[in-house]
Amino acid sequence: MPKVLIADDHPILRTGLKQIITAESDIEVVGEAANGMEVLDFLRKHPCDLVLLDISMPKRGGLDVIDEIKQIQPNIGILILSIYPEEQYAIRALRAGASGYLTKASAPNELINAIHKVLSGGKYISLSLAEILASEIDRYSSQQPHKHLSDREYQVMCMLAAGKTVTEVANELNLSVKTISTYRARILEKMNMKNNAQLTFYAVENHLIE
Repeated sequence: MPKVLIADDHPILRTGLKQIITAESDIEVVGEAANGMEVLDFLRKHPCDLVLLDISMPKRGGLDVIDEIKQIQPNIGILILSIYPEEQYAIRALRAGASGYLTKASAPNELINAIHKVLSGGKYISLSLAEILASEIDRYSSQQPHKHLSDREYQVMCMLAAGKTVTEVANELNLSVKTISTYRARILEKMNMKNNAQLTFYAVENHLIE
């Protein structure tokens, strides 16, 4: 029976996901994790077939640990479940090694379909994400400045563009203010911009934030 690990920092959501998944008689939830470090610790001790991974968690979020998950269990499927819209993080998650991406607004049956698809060795891509991927190709997206940011730089850029202060970003990501300030300076340099207002305008124009 396929074994699934649920990783999300909200206990109520983990409980709901567990109920949805265990309603399927052919899938077993073998563990829960509240942050990225707990995910890695669990997978070092227990074999799993799939991890349902929230992209934004304390003590290292989903994007941060995908590569390490694959190092610990190379054949495991990784299905991202996120509050963020697909256009914001889905492509980066897939490039990092995820097998699929779902928003938390998805219906339970879509979640189950996605889990089965990933467990069978495939990748789950929704129709809306497929359209985004096609649009990326049409627009030669590799030329866009934000594509040259690292995953962490991109995450910080989106948070700053959404109006968060350096201190707020540092607190949310459990990093120092100095570290976030360094990221900010690097982001502005790579994108040839001077301030957060320009980041916000760029992010809105490119549909990176709502």
